[in-house]
Amino acid sequence: MRNTTINVSFNTEKLDALKFHMEKRDTDLQGELNDTVQKLYEKYVPQATREYIDDKVAREISTRERTRRADRTVRREESQLEESEIV
Repeated sequence: MRNTTINVSFNTEKLDALKFHMEKRDTDLQGELNDTVQKLYEKYVPQATREYIDDKVAREISTRERTRRADRTVRREESQLEESEIV
């Protein structure tokens, strides 16, 4: 799954004040922004579309994991073959 960076223009003094007061509450601006974007996504993107995207992401992750496992198996077998040739 790829992520995209979002740039937002905001008044510098206001941003400094926001960060200052968020730190007092042990709150992270990036985390809050991520939560807000997630809520917007859930509000505006239809449920069927979200399910499709979730399924697509899960399949991509599963494919990547299978590929990694296969690569590790091949490397292990190659290593064992090299070791047996040495003996």
